[in-house]
Amino acid sequence: MGPVLSSSPINMYLIWYGRWAASQKLLIKDFINSLSPATAAAKPSVSEWWRTVSLYTDQTGANVSRSVLIAGEYTDKTYSHGAHLTRLSIQQVIVTAVKSAPFPVDHKNGIYLILTAQDVTVQDFCRAVCGFHYFTFPSMVGYTLPYAWVGNSGKQCPEVCAYPFAIPGYMAGGGPGALKPPNGDVGVDGMISVIGHELAELSSNPLVNAWYAGEDPTAPTEIGDLCEGLYGTGGGGGYIGQVMRDKQGRTFNMNGKRGRRFLVQWVWSPELKACAGPNAMD
Repeated sequence: MGPVLSSSPINMYLIWYGRWAASQKLLIKDFINSLSPATAAAKPSVSEWWRTVSLYTDQTGANVSRSVLIAGEYTDKTYSHGAHLTRLSIQQVIVTAVKSAPFPVDHKNGIYLILTAQDVTVQDFCRAVCGFHYFTFPSMVGYTLPYAWVGNSGKQCPEVCAYPFAIPGYMAGGGPGALKPPNGDVGVDGMISVIGHELAELSSNPLVNAWYAGEDPTAPTEIGDLCEGLYGTGGGGGYIGQVMRDKQGRTFNMNGKRGRRFLVQWVWSPELKACAGPNAMD
């Protein structure tokens, strides 16, 4: 019964919380800018992956927008709300950002992506979640703003949130081992798949009343959850599926702008009624 993000473009506002290297920011922005690039990337591509997300509609038949634009950035280098955040204080981070001109409260077309540096701990991070999405309470910002949070797990729990670029101890010696990340940064390469997961769900279920499975909207199974851990054909049961490797042995399953490569989990397709990705072999 709820809306999807059908405005074109979807204005994304990035909030960098903590200390971020310029190269890390660029890598994440290259992924986001690959969702709807001006010039098509080589196939299989990130924009083809986003096309599956855009198949979701609201009750009027309006689709999730194919167009995603980085409309603004804010860097909170001073850790204004401390080095440990709760689900509620993440909303306060958004408040701090929107009070800092020229960062707007875009309540019509905006979504907010909070990215925490590797030294920031977050409630339930590593233990239960690698990212989540929700919406701000009007009492905080004046409006209901859809947002997502994703943390850099590189120093805290890469084996949980940057799998398969790091693997849990119990899997050591019994399988293929950790895979090489496509851009050489375990934490940020791992974040990119989680960012994709959260953006897909934020777009198809922004107010937690649109596309989800299960009887309980407070604990919904969404279009990314259904395909957790699947990156290629034949995946399942701990096997990520058929993916590609470059000459340096780095693992990827889709191409982005500026020659970038990424490993991003699949999402549930409403057409195929199955998990789908642009690198599918069948």
